[in-house]
Amino acid sequence: MSEDVWAKQDTDPDEIEAALRGLMFRRHAENEALIPARVLNLVVIVDREWKGEIANRLERVGRYQASRTVLCAVEEGRNTLDAVATVSYDEPGTGAFGLVREHVEIDLGADQLDAIETIVDPVLASDMPTIAWAPHGHGNAIRRLHALIDVILLDSDDRSDPVEAFARALELRGQAYVVDLAWLRTTPWRERLAASFDLPQRLAALRRIAKLEVRHQDMSAASGLLLAGWLASRLDWEVAPLAANGPGVLRGTVQREGGDVSVCMRTFDQEAPGLAGVTVTGERGSSLSLQRGSGGLDAEERIFDGPLREWKILGASRGEAGILGEGVRQALLRDPTYDPALDAARELCPA
Repeated sequence: MSEDVWAKQDTDPDEIEAALRGLMFRRHAENEALIPARVLNLVVIVDREWKGEIANRLERVGRYQASRTVLCAVEEGRNTLDAVATVSYDEPGTGAFGLVREHVEIDLGADQLDAIETIVDPVLASDMPTIAWAPHGHGNAIRRLHALIDVILLDSDDRSDPVEAFARALELRGQAYVVDLAWLRTTPWRERLAASFDLPQRLAALRRIAKLEVRHQDMSAASGLLLAGWLASRLDWEVAPLAANGPGVLRGTVQREGGDVSVCMRTFDQEAPGLAGVTVTGERGSSLSLQRGSGGLDAEERIFDGPLREWKILGASRGEAGILGEGVRQALLRDPTYDPALDAARELCPA
């Protein structure tokens, strides 16, 4: 990967945009096979002291990097703009084309967030959808960018109280399409659960679930509730708030056609964010359990009074870099199952 870089202190948005055009013009003039990527803008608003960490996370998303990334680092007391613009590319082989991606870092003051749209707008590539991500809050800045953005990236696991997290997701859902990293952490679990009941002889068992237990990292209650909300919304359960039942445990009962489902949410000691395990138990004692393990998910299944079967599902985890990359990719897609799962998860939250 090669890079061309421009940097300046005490600059302005028009000068930054002109510098990007100049870098791109010179690079294309030297090699006409290099063309700018034009798929997606990504605007990231972070606290200045965490800029390096967020920049490293963005670098690890691999092939899902945005075409143009604008990273705004907020620093108290600053009243000028400092900027670094970078165009990066791989030299294409003979007869091939190479894509050029652009990355802009802008250091700005907290007071300048009140006019963030006037700073970001000139720097965005035109005629592309724009996604905004503010991992350290800055909700007012996101509101100021409302007219410029199409998608809002958030992480409901960032907030310790899922009630607040889901209220924020609901608010942002009214402004733009929402991509929730907490929801994406449940994807491997949802895929494996759905596949386990996909056989025709197993479909009926979905309507006879008696117990659901979801185990999650202490700071990932939102992910756990979203998984339970997904099952509830897909299976037409009538949900009600869960109640605390000891440290780190929520319990309750939801209604399904022909019976009840006992629901338990339990914290689990693990370093990685997201889910640790899920167990689904049927009326007659059959059960399927998935647990996070080394290299994938450890699965256990018992059919009625039969023997216990155990196996490994390899490569189920995407890792946090994979989750963020998938979040960027989802900006170009639409998932119709998130909104119903979010609504059900909000109803499952303790009153």
